[in-house]
Amino acid sequence: MYKIEDLIELKIEKMVFEGYGLAHVNPLDDNNFVFFVENACDGDVVTAQIIKLKKNYGYAVVKEIIEPSKFRVKPFCPLHNACGGCQWQHIGYEHQLEIKNEIVKDILSKALKTEVNVEPTIPSPNIDIYRYKIQMPVLQTKNSKRFLIGYYKKQSHEIVNIKYCPVQPDIINKIIEKIREQAKDFKVEAYSEKSHKGELRHIIFRVSRSFNEILICFVVNNDVISKPLNNLAHYLFDEFEQIKGISINFNTKKTNVILGNITQNMLGSDTYKEKLGDITYLISPDSFFQVNPESFRNILDTVKKEISKRIKNPDILDAYSGVGSFGLYLSDIASKITCVEEVKNACDNAKNACELNNIKNIEIINGDAQDIFKELINKNKKYDVIILDPPRKGCSKESLDFCNKLTDKIIVYVSCNPNSLARDLTILKEYGFELTFAQTVDMFCNTYHVETIAVVEKKHNLG
Repeated sequence: MYKIEDLIELKIEKMVFEGYGLAHVNPLDDNNFVFFVENACDGDVVTAQIIKLKKNYGYAVVKEIIEPSKFRVKPFCPLHNACGGCQWQHIGYEHQLEIKNEIVKDILSKALKTEVNVEPTIPSPNIDIYRYKIQMPVLQTKNSKRFLIGYYKKQSHEIVNIKYCPVQPDIINKIIEKIREQAKDFKVEAYSEKSHKGELRHIIFRVSRSFNEILICFVVNNDVISKPLNNLAHYLFDEFEQIKGISINFNTKKTNVILGNITQNMLGSDTYKEKLGDITYLISPDSFFQVNPESFRNILDTVKKEISKRIKNPDILDAYSGVGSFGLYLSDIASKITCVEEVKNACDNAKNACELNNIKNIEIINGDAQDIFKELINKNKKYDVIILDPPRKGCSKESLDFCNKLTDKIIVYVSCNPNSLARDLTILKEYGFELTFAQTVDMFCNTYHVETIAVVEKKHNLG
Protein backbone atom coordinates (compact mmCIF):
# COMPACT_ATOMS: atom_id res chain seq x y z
CA MET A 1 0.00 0.00 0.00
CA TYR A 2 1.04 3.62 -0.41
CA LYS A 3 2.95 5.68 2.15
CA ILE A 4 3.45 9.41 2.69
CA GLU A 5 6.30 10.75 0.48
CA ASP A 6 6.04 7.82 -1.96
CA LEU A 7 6.49 8.79 -5.61
CA ILE A 8 3.86 7.53 -8.05
CA GLU A 9 3.29 7.96 -11.78
CA LEU A 10 -0.20 9.27 -12.65
CA LYS A 11 -2.19 10.35 -15.71
CA ILE A 12 -4.37 13.34 -14.82
CA GLU A 13 -7.89 12.61 -16.06
CA LYS A 14 -9.75 15.81 -15.22
CA MET A 15 -9.77 18.89 -12.98
CA VAL A 16 -12.09 19.06 -9.97
CA PHE A 17 -13.38 21.76 -7.64
CA GLU A 18 -10.75 23.20 -5.28
CA GLY A 19 -8.22 23.07 -8.11
CA TYR A 20 -6.88 19.52 -8.00
CA GLY A 21 -6.21 17.19 -10.88
CA LEU A 22 -7.92 13.82 -10.44
CA ALA A 23 -6.16 10.57 -11.27
CA HIS A 24 -7.10 6.93 -10.65
CA VAL A 25 -4.21 4.60 -9.99
CA ASN A 26 -5.93 2.31 -12.48
CA PRO A 27 -7.93 4.55 -14.86
CA LEU A 28 -10.01 1.61 -16.11
CA ASP A 29 -11.40 0.94 -12.63
CA ASP A 30 -13.64 3.71 -11.24
CA ASN A 31 -13.53 2.10 -7.79
CA ASN A 32 -9.76 2.14 -7.73
CA PHE A 33 -7.76 4.41 -5.40
CA VAL A 34 -8.00 8.09 -6.41
CA PHE A 35 -5.42 10.82 -5.99
CA PHE A 36 -6.08 14.58 -5.98
CA VAL A 37 -2.95 16.23 -7.36
CA GLU A 38 -1.76 19.82 -6.80
CA ASN A 39 -0.19 21.85 -9.64
CA ALA A 40 -1.59 19.42 -12.22
CA CYS A 41 -3.42 19.91 -15.52
CA ASP A 42 -5.76 17.43 -17.17
CA GLY A 43 -3.78 15.46 -19.76
CA ASP A 44 -0.52 15.61 -17.79
CA VAL A 45 1.48 12.46 -17.12
CA VAL A 46 3.37 13.20 -13.91
CA THR A 47 5.47 11.84 -11.13
CA ALA A 48 3.69 12.95 -7.96
CA GLN A 49 4.66 12.73 -4.31
CA ILE A 50 2.03 11.60 -1.83
CA ILE A 51 1.39 14.17 0.93
CA LYS A 52 -1.80 12.83 2.58
CA LEU A 53 -3.67 9.51 2.63
CA LYS A 54 -7.28 8.61 3.45
CA LYS A 55 -9.14 5.29 3.18
CA ASN A 56 -10.10 5.48 -0.51
CA TYR A 57 -8.17 8.50 -1.75
CA GLY A 58 -5.06 10.53 -1.24
CA TYR A 59 -3.42 13.87 -2.01
CA ALA A 60 -0.22 14.36 -3.96
CA VAL A 61 1.83 17.15 -5.49
CA VAL A 62 3.53 17.17 -8.90
CA LYS A 63 7.27 16.56 -8.67
CA GLU A 64 8.05 15.97 -12.34
CA ILE A 65 6.07 16.40 -15.55
CA ILE A 66 6.74 13.36 -17.73
CA GLU A 67 4.37 14.42 -20.52
CA PRO A 68 2.82 17.90 -20.34
CA SER A 69 -0.85 18.44 -21.16
CA LYS A 70 -1.64 20.32 -24.37
CA PHE A 71 -3.45 22.83 -22.12
CA ARG A 72 -0.39 23.57 -19.97
CA VAL A 73 1.19 27.06 -20.36
CA LYS A 74 3.99 29.02 -18.69
CA PRO A 75 2.72 30.97 -15.63
CA PHE A 76 3.06 34.75 -16.05
CA CYS A 77 3.97 35.24 -12.37
CA PRO A 78 7.41 34.01 -11.20
CA LEU A 79 5.98 33.22 -7.74
CA HIS A 80 3.18 31.01 -9.07
CA ASN A 81 4.59 27.78 -7.64
CA ALA A 82 5.05 29.26 -4.16
CA CYS A 83 2.15 31.70 -3.75
CA GLY A 84 -1.31 30.36 -2.96
CA GLY A 85 -3.13 33.31 -4.53
CA CYS A 86 -3.49 31.80 -8.02
CA GLN A 87 -3.72 28.02 -8.50
CA TRP A 88 -4.19 27.74 -12.28
CA GLN A 89 -1.76 30.09 -14.03
CA HIS A 90 -0.19 26.98 -15.57
CA ILE A 91 -3.45 26.24 -17.44
CA GLY A 92 -4.44 28.13 -20.61
CA TYR A 93 -7.19 30.65 -19.90
CA GLU A 94 -9.71 29.36 -22.45
CA HIS A 95 -9.37 25.90 -20.96
CA GLN A 96 -9.83 27.30 -17.44
CA LEU A 97 -13.24 28.60 -18.57
CA GLU A 98 -14.17 25.17 -19.94
CA ILE A 99 -13.05 23.41 -16.75
CA LYS A 100 -15.10 25.72 -14.53
CA ASN A 101 -18.18 25.15 -16.65
CA GLU A 102 -17.74 21.37 -16.60
CA ILE A 103 -17.19 21.32 -12.84
CA VAL A 104 -20.42 23.23 -12.17
CA LYS A 105 -22.35 21.17 -14.72
CA ASP A 106 -21.13 17.92 -13.14
CA ILE A 107 -21.91 18.99 -9.56
CA LEU A 108 -25.40 20.31 -10.40
CA SER A 109 -26.31 17.33 -12.60
CA LYS A 110 -25.38 14.85 -9.86
CA ALA A 111 -27.26 16.78 -7.18
CA LEU A 112 -30.43 17.33 -9.23
CA LYS A 113 -30.25 13.84 -10.78
CA THR A 114 -30.77 15.13 -14.28
CA GLU A 115 -28.56 16.49 -17.07
CA VAL A 116 -28.16 20.22 -16.43
CA ASN A 117 -27.29 22.68 -19.17
CA VAL A 118 -24.86 25.36 -18.02
CA GLU A 119 -24.18 28.23 -20.40
CA PRO A 120 -20.48 28.67 -21.36
CA THR A 121 -18.43 30.60 -18.83
CA ILE A 122 -18.39 34.36 -19.40
CA PRO A 123 -14.70 35.33 -19.35
CA SER A 124 -13.31 38.14 -17.24
CA PRO A 125 -12.59 41.28 -19.32
CA ASN A 126 -9.09 41.22 -17.81
CA ILE A 127 -7.08 38.22 -16.63
CA ASP A 128 -4.37 40.34 -15.01
CA ILE A 129 -4.92 43.50 -12.92
CA TYR A 130 -8.43 42.35 -12.12
CA ARG A 131 -8.29 42.16 -8.32
CA TYR A 132 -9.50 45.41 -6.74
CA LYS A 133 -9.84 44.13 -3.19
CA ILE A 134 -6.59 42.85 -1.70
CA GLN A 135 -6.20 41.25 1.75
CA MET A 136 -2.65 40.52 2.82
CA PRO A 137 -1.37 39.02 6.09
CA VAL A 138 1.68 40.55 7.78
CA LEU A 139 4.64 38.89 9.48
CA GLN A 140 7.86 40.18 11.04
CA THR A 141 11.09 38.20 10.98
CA LYS A 142 12.43 37.25 14.41
CA ASN A 143 15.94 38.69 14.28
CA SER A 144 16.04 41.44 11.65
CA LYS A 145 12.41 42.52 12.33
CA ARG A 146 11.92 42.80 8.58
CA PHE A 147 8.28 43.04 7.47
CA LEU A 148 6.89 40.33 5.19
CA ILE A 149 3.63 41.17 3.39
CA GLY A 150 2.04 38.89 0.82
CA TYR A 151 -0.12 35.79 0.41
CA TYR A 152 0.15 32.46 2.15
CA LYS A 153 2.04 29.62 0.52
CA LYS A 154 -0.17 26.83 -0.76
CA GLN A 155 -1.60 24.70 2.07
CA SER A 156 0.20 26.72 4.76
CA HIS A 157 0.24 29.86 6.89
CA GLU A 158 3.76 30.74 5.76
CA ILE A 159 3.81 34.13 4.01
CA VAL A 160 5.28 34.62 0.54
CA ASN A 161 6.78 38.13 0.59
CA ILE A 162 5.30 39.55 -2.61
CA LYS A 163 6.92 42.66 -4.08
CA TYR A 164 5.01 42.57 -7.36
CA CYS A 165 1.65 40.92 -7.97
CA PRO A 166 0.45 41.04 -11.60
CA VAL A 167 -3.24 40.56 -10.78
CA GLN A 168 -3.58 43.72 -8.69
CA PRO A 169 -3.11 47.42 -9.61
CA ASP A 170 0.55 48.42 -9.55
CA ILE A 171 -0.13 51.29 -7.13
CA ILE A 172 -0.88 48.66 -4.45
CA ASN A 173 2.54 47.05 -5.05
CA LYS A 174 4.11 50.49 -4.50
CA ILE A 175 2.15 51.19 -1.30
CA ILE A 176 3.02 47.77 0.11
CA GLU A 177 6.71 48.39 -0.57
CA LYS A 178 6.50 51.70 1.30
CA ILE A 179 4.87 49.96 4.25
CA ARG A 180 7.70 47.39 4.30
CA GLU A 181 10.27 50.18 4.28
CA GLN A 182 8.64 52.39 6.91
CA ALA A 183 6.88 50.05 9.34
CA LYS A 184 10.05 49.13 11.19
CA ASP A 185 11.16 52.78 11.38
CA PHE A 186 7.78 53.77 12.83
CA LYS A 187 8.15 50.89 15.35
CA VAL A 188 5.03 49.09 14.20
CA GLU A 189 5.02 45.47 15.40
CA ALA A 190 3.52 42.70 13.30
CA TYR A 191 1.19 40.11 14.82
CA SER A 192 2.37 36.55 15.53
CA GLU A 193 -0.19 33.75 15.29
CA LYS A 194 1.93 31.55 17.56
CA SER A 195 2.36 33.96 20.46
CA HIS A 196 -0.79 36.07 19.85
CA LYS A 197 1.44 39.13 20.38
CA GLY A 198 2.18 42.08 18.13
CA GLU A 199 -0.24 44.52 16.56
CA LEU A 200 -0.63 44.54 12.76
CA ARG A 201 -2.39 41.38 11.50
CA HIS A 202 -3.66 42.15 7.99
CA ILE A 203 -3.74 45.03 5.52
CA ILE A 204 -6.82 45.36 3.33
CA PHE A 205 -6.86 47.53 0.22
CA ARG A 206 -10.06 48.57 -1.58
CA VAL A 207 -9.39 50.16 -4.97
CA SER A 208 -11.81 51.98 -7.25
CA ARG A 209 -11.25 51.02 -10.88
CA SER A 210 -13.46 53.92 -12.05
CA PHE A 211 -12.31 56.77 -9.81
CA ASN A 212 -8.71 55.79 -8.89
CA GLU A 213 -9.52 55.93 -5.17
CA ILE A 214 -7.97 53.72 -2.50
CA LEU A 215 -9.11 52.83 1.01
CA ILE A 216 -6.69 51.11 3.39
CA CYS A 217 -7.82 49.17 6.45
CA PHE A 218 -5.31 48.00 9.06
CA VAL A 219 -6.51 44.96 11.02
CA VAL A 220 -4.93 45.01 14.47
CA ASN A 221 -4.61 42.83 17.54
CA ASN A 222 -5.55 45.78 19.72
CA ASP A 223 -8.55 47.75 21.01
CA VAL A 224 -7.04 51.22 20.53
CA ILE A 225 -5.12 52.99 17.76
CA SER A 226 -1.43 52.88 18.69
CA LYS A 227 0.89 55.84 18.12
CA PRO A 228 3.23 53.88 15.78
CA LEU A 229 0.36 52.79 13.53
CA ASN A 230 -1.18 56.26 13.62
CA ASN A 231 2.15 57.74 12.48
CA LEU A 232 2.47 55.19 9.67
CA ALA A 233 -1.08 55.95 8.52
CA HIS A 234 -0.38 59.69 8.33
CA TYR A 235 2.82 59.05 6.41
CA LEU A 236 1.02 56.93 3.78
CA PHE A 237 -1.89 59.36 3.53
CA ASP A 238 0.53 62.21 2.75
CA GLU A 239 2.73 60.11 0.42
CA PHE A 240 0.02 58.78 -1.95
CA GLU A 241 -2.64 61.11 -3.30
CA GLN A 242 -4.77 58.14 -4.44
CA ILE A 243 -5.37 57.11 -0.82
CA LYS A 244 -8.78 58.56 0.01
CA GLY A 245 -9.07 57.17 3.52
CA ILE A 246 -7.46 54.92 6.14
CA SER A 247 -9.37 52.98 8.77
CA ILE A 248 -8.57 50.46 11.47
CA ASN A 249 -10.33 47.21 12.37
CA PHE A 250 -9.94 45.78 15.86
CA ASN A 251 -9.57 41.98 16.04
CA THR A 252 -8.08 40.60 19.26
CA LYS A 253 -9.45 37.07 18.85
CA LYS A 254 -7.32 33.97 18.26
CA THR A 255 -8.95 33.24 14.93
CA ASN A 256 -8.31 32.90 11.19
CA VAL A 257 -11.23 35.24 10.51
CA ILE A 258 -9.67 38.43 9.17
CA LEU A 259 -12.03 41.17 10.37
CA GLY A 260 -13.25 41.91 13.88
CA ASN A 261 -16.63 43.48 14.61
CA ILE A 262 -15.52 47.11 14.99
CA THR A 263 -14.02 49.34 12.27
CA GLN A 264 -12.99 52.93 13.01
CA ASN A 265 -12.04 55.65 10.57
CA MET A 266 -8.55 57.12 11.10
CA LEU A 267 -7.98 59.52 8.23
CA GLY A 268 -9.92 60.92 5.29
CA SER A 269 -13.07 59.27 3.98
CA ASP A 270 -14.63 56.03 5.23
CA THR A 271 -16.07 55.18 1.79
CA TYR A 272 -14.93 55.02 -1.81
CA LYS A 273 -16.88 55.08 -5.06
CA GLU A 274 -17.10 52.51 -7.87
CA LYS A 275 -19.17 52.86 -11.04
CA LEU A 276 -20.76 50.00 -12.99
CA GLY A 277 -22.90 51.03 -15.94
CA ASP A 278 -24.90 54.09 -14.88
CA ILE A 279 -24.75 53.26 -11.16
CA THR A 280 -22.25 54.75 -8.71
CA TYR A 281 -21.75 52.62 -5.59
CA LEU A 282 -20.47 53.74 -2.20
CA ILE A 283 -18.41 51.14 -0.33
CA SER A 284 -17.02 51.05 3.24
CA PRO A 285 -13.93 49.03 4.26
CA ASP A 286 -16.02 46.31 5.92
CA SER A 287 -18.79 46.20 3.29
CA PHE A 288 -18.86 43.38 0.75
CA PHE A 289 -18.24 44.25 -2.90
CA GLN A 290 -16.96 41.92 -5.57
CA VAL A 291 -13.19 41.74 -6.12
CA ASN A 292 -13.41 41.99 -9.91
CA PRO A 293 -15.78 44.90 -10.78
CA GLU A 294 -15.77 44.38 -14.56
CA SER A 295 -16.62 40.71 -14.21
CA PHE A 296 -19.27 41.57 -11.64
CA ARG A 297 -20.93 43.78 -14.22
CA ASN A 298 -21.27 40.69 -16.43
CA ILE A 299 -23.20 39.07 -13.57
CA LEU A 300 -25.40 42.12 -13.07
CA ASP A 301 -26.18 42.36 -16.79
CA THR A 302 -27.01 38.65 -17.00
CA VAL A 303 -29.32 38.78 -13.97
CA LYS A 304 -31.06 41.87 -15.37
CA LYS A 305 -31.56 40.20 -18.75
CA GLU A 306 -32.93 36.96 -17.28
CA ILE A 307 -35.40 38.76 -14.99
CA SER A 308 -36.55 41.11 -17.79
CA LYS A 309 -37.26 38.13 -20.07
CA ARG A 310 -39.58 36.60 -17.50
CA ILE A 311 -41.42 39.41 -15.66
CA LYS A 312 -42.10 43.08 -16.43
CA ASN A 313 -41.81 45.61 -13.58
CA PRO A 314 -41.28 42.96 -10.87
CA ASP A 315 -41.45 43.49 -7.13
CA ILE A 316 -38.01 42.20 -6.05
CA LEU A 317 -36.66 41.00 -2.70
CA ASP A 318 -32.85 41.27 -2.68
CA ALA A 319 -31.38 39.21 0.18
CA TYR A 320 -27.76 39.46 1.38
CA SER A 321 -27.82 42.74 -0.54
CA GLY A 322 -24.54 44.26 0.66
CA VAL A 323 -24.12 47.84 -0.57
CA GLY A 324 -27.17 47.43 -2.79
CA SER A 325 -25.20 45.85 -5.63
CA PHE A 326 -28.16 44.16 -7.33
CA GLY A 327 -30.89 46.47 -6.02
CA LEU A 328 -29.37 49.65 -7.43
CA TYR A 329 -28.50 48.05 -10.77
CA LEU A 330 -31.97 46.54 -11.25
CA SER A 331 -33.95 49.55 -10.03
CA ASP A 332 -34.78 50.69 -13.57
CA ILE A 333 -36.57 47.42 -14.44
CA ALA A 334 -38.42 46.96 -11.12
CA SER A 335 -41.55 48.46 -9.61
CA LYS A 336 -40.01 48.14 -6.14
CA ILE A 337 -36.95 46.50 -4.57
CA THR A 338 -36.57 45.52 -0.91
CA CYS A 339 -32.93 45.06 0.11
CA VAL A 340 -32.06 43.02 3.22
CA GLU A 341 -28.54 43.23 4.66
CA GLU A 342 -27.04 42.35 8.05
CA VAL A 343 -24.04 44.77 8.02
CA LYS A 344 -25.17 48.26 9.05
CA ASN A 345 -22.37 50.08 7.21
CA ALA A 346 -23.38 48.34 3.99
CA CYS A 347 -26.99 49.45 4.53
CA ASP A 348 -25.80 53.02 5.06
CA ASN A 349 -23.73 52.76 1.86
CA ALA A 350 -26.82 51.59 -0.04
CA LYS A 351 -29.05 54.36 1.34
CA ASN A 352 -26.49 57.04 0.46
CA ALA A 353 -26.03 55.53 -3.01
CA CYS A 354 -29.80 55.68 -3.58
CA GLU A 355 -29.63 59.44 -2.93
CA LEU A 356 -26.51 59.84 -5.07
CA ASN A 357 -28.15 58.01 -8.01
CA ASN A 358 -31.59 59.58 -7.42
CA ILE A 359 -33.24 56.16 -7.01
CA LYS A 360 -36.62 56.23 -5.23
CA ASN A 361 -38.00 52.67 -5.47
CA ILE A 362 -35.67 50.87 -3.02
CA GLU A 363 -36.37 50.05 0.63
CA ILE A 364 -33.35 48.98 2.69
CA ILE A 365 -33.78 46.81 5.79
CA ASN A 366 -30.89 46.18 8.19
CA GLY A 367 -31.06 42.73 9.78
CA ASP A 368 -30.36 39.02 9.51
CA ALA A 369 -31.97 37.66 6.33
CA GLN A 370 -33.62 34.72 8.05
CA ASP A 371 -35.19 36.95 10.73
CA ILE A 372 -36.40 39.49 8.17
CA PHE A 373 -37.88 36.73 5.98
CA LYS A 374 -39.95 35.61 8.97
CA GLU A 375 -41.21 39.16 9.55
CA LEU A 376 -42.14 39.57 5.87
CA ILE A 377 -44.08 36.30 5.92
CA ASN A 378 -45.99 37.48 9.00
CA LYS A 379 -46.92 40.61 7.02
CA ASN A 380 -48.20 38.37 4.16
CA LYS A 381 -45.63 39.79 1.73
CA LYS A 382 -45.15 38.18 -1.69
CA TYR A 383 -42.52 38.95 -4.32
CA ASP A 384 -42.21 38.31 -8.04
CA VAL A 385 -38.45 37.73 -7.77
CA ILE A 386 -36.13 36.87 -4.89
CA ILE A 387 -32.39 37.40 -5.41
CA LEU A 388 -30.12 35.29 -3.21
CA ASP A 389 -26.41 36.12 -3.13
CA PRO A 390 -25.27 34.35 0.07
CA PRO A 391 -21.76 33.70 1.42
CA ARG A 392 -19.87 30.52 0.48
CA LYS A 393 -21.77 28.35 2.94
CA GLY A 394 -25.01 29.06 1.08
CA CYS A 395 -28.46 29.43 2.64
CA SER A 396 -29.94 27.65 5.62
CA LYS A 397 -32.81 25.26 4.95
CA GLU A 398 -35.07 27.49 7.03
CA SER A 399 -34.20 30.53 4.86
CA LEU A 400 -35.07 28.55 1.73
CA ASP A 401 -38.33 27.45 3.35
CA PHE A 402 -39.13 31.13 3.96
CA CYS A 403 -38.23 31.99 0.34
CA ASN A 404 -40.68 29.35 -0.84
CA LYS A 405 -43.40 31.16 1.14
CA LEU A 406 -42.34 34.60 -0.11
CA THR A 407 -42.55 33.86 -3.84
CA ASP A 408 -44.43 31.53 -6.14
CA LYS A 409 -42.57 32.79 -9.20
CA ILE A 410 -38.78 33.19 -9.51
CA ILE A 411 -35.62 32.90 -7.42
CA VAL A 412 -32.29 34.08 -8.84
CA TYR A 413 -29.41 32.48 -6.93
CA VAL A 414 -25.88 33.86 -7.40
CA SER A 415 -23.28 31.52 -5.90
CA CYS A 416 -19.51 31.40 -5.41
CA ASN A 417 -19.61 27.74 -4.30
CA PRO A 418 -21.10 25.10 -6.62
CA ASN A 419 -21.37 22.57 -3.78
CA SER A 420 -23.58 24.74 -1.54
CA LEU A 421 -25.48 25.88 -4.65
CA ALA A 422 -26.21 22.27 -5.60
CA ARG A 423 -27.42 21.50 -2.09
CA ASP A 424 -29.72 24.54 -2.02
CA LEU A 425 -31.10 23.93 -5.52
CA THR A 426 -31.97 20.39 -4.43
CA ILE A 427 -33.97 21.81 -1.52
CA LEU A 428 -35.72 24.32 -3.79
CA LYS A 429 -36.56 21.47 -6.18
CA GLU A 430 -38.39 19.76 -3.31
CA TYR A 431 -40.51 22.92 -3.01
CA GLY A 432 -41.46 22.74 -6.70
CA PHE A 433 -38.86 25.08 -8.19
CA GLU A 434 -37.31 24.01 -11.49
CA LEU A 435 -33.90 25.11 -12.73
CA THR A 436 -34.48 26.96 -16.01
CA PHE A 437 -31.16 28.76 -16.47
CA ALA A 438 -27.57 28.33 -15.28
CA GLN A 439 -24.55 30.42 -16.28
CA THR A 440 -20.96 30.32 -15.07
CA VAL A 441 -18.97 33.56 -14.82
CA ASP A 442 -15.23 33.91 -14.25
CA MET A 443 -14.63 36.29 -11.36
CA PHE A 444 -11.27 34.98 -10.08
CA CYS A 445 -9.05 34.36 -13.11
CA ASN A 446 -6.32 31.73 -12.79
CA THR A 447 -8.00 30.18 -9.74
CA TYR A 448 -10.47 27.31 -9.38
CA HIS A 449 -13.14 29.68 -8.00
CA VAL A 450 -16.23 30.15 -10.15
CA GLU A 451 -19.43 32.20 -9.91
CA THR A 452 -22.73 30.67 -11.01
CA ILE A 453 -26.04 32.36 -11.76
CA ALA A 454 -29.00 29.99 -11.38
CA VAL A 455 -32.63 30.88 -12.12
CA VAL A 456 -35.34 28.63 -10.69
CA GLU A 457 -39.05 29.03 -11.45
CA LYS A 458 -41.97 27.70 -9.40
CA LYS A 459 -43.65 24.98 -11.44
CA HIS A 460 -45.44 23.05 -8.69
CA ASN A 461 -46.70 23.97 -5.23
CA LEU A 462 -45.07 21.20 -3.23
CA GLY A 463 -43.83 23.05 -0.15
